[in-house]
Amino acid sequence: MVKALLNKGYCILNSTKKLDFLAPLLLRLYLVPIFWMAGTTKIDGFDNIVQWFGNDDWGLGLPFPYILAILAVGAEVIGAIALLLGLGVRLMAIPLMITMFIAMTSVHGQYGWQAIADANAPFANERVEATVEKKEMIISILQEHGNYEWLTSSGNITILNNGIEFAATYFIMLLALFFIGGGRYVSLDYWFKRNFISTT
Repeated sequence: MVKALLNKGYCILNSTKKLDFLAPLLLRLYLVPIFWMAGTTKIDGFDNIVQWFGNDDWGLGLPFPYILAILAVGAEVIGAIALLLGLGVRLMAIPLMITMFIAMTSVHGQYGWQAIADANAPFANERVEATVEKKEMIISILQEHGNYEWLTSSGNITILNNGIEFAATYFIMLLALFFIGGGRYVSLDYWFKRNFISTT
């Protein structure tokens, strides 16, 4: 009886494999605007990005900042296009993961986990806990001297913590794409492999 139910349940779950292309497709489409915006923003302020990459005092202090800036822009812009088309997804996931790893370790790591400061969330560090009083002060000033209802009509006042949360999430999504690829039907990789690459 139990075995029959388990087998039936497994068969039902297994039947969903017809839709297994949706997961990689949605992962790709989620990441496209993120990397496109990151890359094109760097192009617009390329000289500033180079200075930020290389400056020891107020930047990242990385070696070869001009080359690294070109590589970062290339990875993000070309990566966004590749993800959109489903072309070379597994290959393009590698430089994008490297970019996210560098972002986590060089830019966001010092601030802890949270991207948005929330003292009630797990992994709240001292920096995040210190934002409670600051946020209360900001709200108080805005309520007294600003049109608070209008200022918050698009959402609550938040304080950016700039932790690794978003970069780590994108890294994990890219890691999944590295292993599963662009998916069936709606990726060029699928059609190239089906028509031009022998698996035997």
